[in-house]
Amino acid sequence: MEGKELTCIVCPIGCRLHVTLNGDTIDRISGNRCKRGTAYAREECTAPKRVLTTTVPVVGGVCPLVSVKTERAVPKQLIRQCMEELHTVRATAPVRIGDILRKNICGTGVDIIATQMVPPL
Repeated sequence: MEGKELTCIVCPIGCRLHVTLNGDTIDRISGNRCKRGTAYAREECTAPKRVLTTTVPVVGGVCPLVSVKTERAVPKQLIRQCMEELHTVRATAPVRIGDILRKNICGTGVDIIATQMVPPL
């Protein structure tokens, strides 16, 4: 048996979660004050995901870069591969908040969207 200590990030309380694992199977979750903590611990121990935030170069804009993010979380183990794919992306001004700059990053079904405006020169 193995134990993991996590801090729940679902709400501001930040419960200290204790997860007991038997191989890949979760035996026990404790320390959570709500069901959301249980769901978070299960996902974090079996299939962790993260929202990716970074920047992408802009051609012809008043700013050289635009901030972007995944529209929802992607599997944590694909973050590096997503970053490598994003190194090939270039946006062309004007860029608007919510513009999709890359569809289906790394085959995840998740799009990369702009999170700021970049007007043209």
